[in-house]
Amino acid sequence: MSGTDRGRLLLALALTAAVAAFTATVPLLRDWFDLRVYHGAVDSWVHGGGRLYDYRVPGTGYGFTYPPFAAVCMLPMALVGLRTAVVLALLLNLAALALVAHLLTDGAWRRYGWYGAVLGACLLALFEPLRDTFSFGQVNVLLLALVLVDARLLSTGRNRWAGVGIGLAAAVKLTPAVFIGLLLLAGERRAAARATAVTAAATALALLVAPGASRFYWTEALWDTSRVGRLDYVSNQSLQGILARLGVQDRAVWAGAVLLVLAVWAVRVRRATTAGDPAAAFALTGLVACLVSPITWVHHLVWLLPSFAVLLRAGHPRTAGALYAVLCTSVVWLWFDDASGVGGFLGGNTYTWITLGLLLWLPAGHRSSGRRPLARVTTATSSAPSAAAPETAAVSAHRVLAGGAADAATGRGSGRTRGVGRRASSEPTGSTRPAASNPQSSSSRASS
Repeated sequence: MSGTDRGRLLLALALTAAVAAFTATVPLLRDWFDLRVYHGAVDSWVHGGGRLYDYRVPGTGYGFTYPPFAAVCMLPMALVGLRTAVVLALLLNLAALALVAHLLTDGAWRRYGWYGAVLGACLLALFEPLRDTFSFGQVNVLLLALVLVDARLLSTGRNRWAGVGIGLAAAVKLTPAVFIGLLLLAGERRAAARATAVTAAATALALLVAPGASRFYWTEALWDTSRVGRLDYVSNQSLQGILARLGVQDRAVWAGAVLLVLAVWAVRVRRATTAGDPAAAFALTGLVACLVSPITWVHHLVWLLPSFAVLLRAGHPRTAGALYAVLCTSVVWLWFDDASGVGGFLGGNTYTWITLGLLLWLPAGHRSSGRRPLARVTTATSSAPSAAAPETAAVSAHRVLAGGAADAATGRGSGRTRGVGRRASSEPTGSTRPAASNPQSSSSRASS
C-alpha cells in the first residue's frame, strides 16, 4: 500500500469515526419511533383484531396516518418482531439511498473509487433529513428512489414502465402525487396516465383488503392534520408551518400561498423542460412538494437532495456546500421552545427559506453532459432535412423527463458542520395531545 493510500485510509477511518460519534451523540436519536408506529399498527391489525387507525404507540397519541395501501405494503412486518423489522428497515433504507446516490450522480461516483464513496457516505450521514429518516425508521428515501427510477426510465427511452414508481409512491404517501403534475407539464401524458392508474389500482386493492380502514381514511383521517401533529411544531418546515407559528389560522391565506408557489413551480418547470433540463424540473418538483404539503417534517426534506445534484452539475459547489451545511446543523431546533419574534420567524423557519430560495433560484437549462435527451420518434421513416427540422427536433427532445445529473459528483460541497444541541421530543411532532379511546369511530378527523 502506497503512502497516499495509507493516508487516505487513515483519513477515511478518522472521518467515519467522527461522523459516527456525531450522529450517535449530538442529534437526539429518534428510537425508531415511526417504525414502531408501523409495526404496532400492522401487528394489532393482523393479530390483535384491532382496526388499523385505532392503534396508538403506548404512552403517546400517535398512530398510523398513511393511506391503507401503505399498511398493505407493510403487512410482512406482522411476521417478524420489532427488532427484526428495525434491521430490515435499515437495510432497505441503505439500499434505497445507494440507488438514489447512483441515480442523482449518474454513476459518476465510481470515478473516485472507495475513497470517494466513503467521503460521500459521510456527507450523506451528516444530512439531518437523512439522519432523521433512518432514526425514525421512515419511508422517505424509498419513495424518492421509486420516483427517481421513473425519471431514469423516461430519460433512457424505456417508457413502457415509466409512471409506475410515481404511482406507487403516491399510493403509499400522498405528497409524491405532485410528480404526476410534473409529467403532465413535461408532456409525458402516457406516463402521467400510467402513474394515475397505478395509484388508483393500489388504492382499490387496499379497499378490497381493508374496506373499513379505507372508508375511515378517505372520509375522515385524510382531512385532519391534528392526527399527525401540531402544525406549529418547529419540525414542520412547510408554508403551513410558517403560518401556524405566526398564529395565522385562516385556511384561505394558506391556500393563497400554496397557489402562488404552485404557479411559480409550473412556470419554472415549463422553462426547465423547454431548455432541455428535466433534472432541474424534477428537483423543482421535490421542492414544491415540501412547501405545499400541510406538514413537512424535517425528515421529509430528503426531497431536497436532487436540488444539490443540480447545483453541483450547474457549477455552484460553494452554494450547494453552504446550503447543505446548514441542513446538517439542526439549527431550527434552537427555536424548539419558542419560535416567536423576528428570530423565531427567520431562524425557526430556516429550512423552509432554503426550500423556497431553491424553488426561486435553482439553476435550470444545464443538460446532463453524459446523457442525451430522449427525442420522440413521430414517423417510421426519415425525411430530408428542412429549415424547420432543428426546431422540430428540439421541441421533441424537450418533452423528456430525465433522471439524474451526470456531473453531480464532480462538485465539492461541504457537509461538515458543528451540530446544534436540541431538546426535541423523540416523537415526530412533540404534541402532548392524548389518544382518543376509539378514534376510528369518533368524529375526530386526521391527515397523513
